Amino acid sequence: MPVPKHKRIHYKTCPLCDASSFKELRRADCSGHRNYHRDVSPQMIWMRCDSCAHVFTDGYFGARALAALFGQSYEDEAVGYDIERQRHAWAPVIEKVTELRANRLGRWLDVGFLNGSAIFTAAEWGYQASGIDLRPRAVQGLAAFGFEAQCVALTDYTPPAPFDVISLFDVIEHMPHPRVAVAHARTILADDGLLVISTPNMDSMVWTALDQTNTNPYWKEVEHYHCFGRRALLDLLERCGFSGIHYAVGRRFRAGMELIARKTA
Repeated sequence: MPVPKHKRIHYKTCPLCDASSFKELRRADCSGHRNYHRDVSPQMIWMRCDSCAHVFTDGYFGARALAALFGQSYEDEAVGYDIERQRHAWAPVIEKVTELRANRLGRWLDVGFLNGSAIFTAAEWGYQASGIDLRPRAVQGLAAFGFEAQCVALTDYTPPAPFDVISLFDVIEHMPHPRVAVAHARTILADDGLLVISTPNMDSMVWTALDQTNTNPYWKEVEHYHCFGRRALLDLLERCGFSGIHYAVGRRFRAGMELIARKTA
């Protein structure tokens, strides 16, 4: 087996609580994942923190490894993909956010927007929607539709004005340091702004059933660094200055959950 060119940057402490004691939970082979690239190791080592029980990989990818992974493209990741069906999939989320905002609209930022469908749907509701993503191809694609888009990490992004809504749809599990990202999101949210997060829920019975049948795809997600349960995600939000106000079952991925939290004073 060839030696991978790009190794993971190992965590020295738990990315959620900074505890230095964690143990290996399990291993998985991600070489069968469609986003896998031969220049990274096919082995994923999952750890569990002895202090907060957070589950995370032993390390995350640097810029060169991400460039290799992001260099591959797929039809369903193209901005504008399956736009009519995607519109129906995102409508309930946008509608719930708007209801919680008492029909006040404003500025919406979608982080890691993939095919742009959430942004398109938010704009249809009347939001001033924009996005940031680490994939240059995605940024170019969204800009081609006339939307503001920047190729930048959330933690490096400082907008000219605060946002009323920030969404992390199926992206927090991809972030090397989610606590830092959520804390930064709070600094660029308006007072009383909303943070919307979707991610797989490892506390769900669906996740348990997938584990029992050895068919859980999330252990082999090459770009995932974290596994969250509902309680762990709520605890993270509370520590970063948010109050969870709505929970829903995610409609787009297996075992998915959606949490909406409000910025606290």
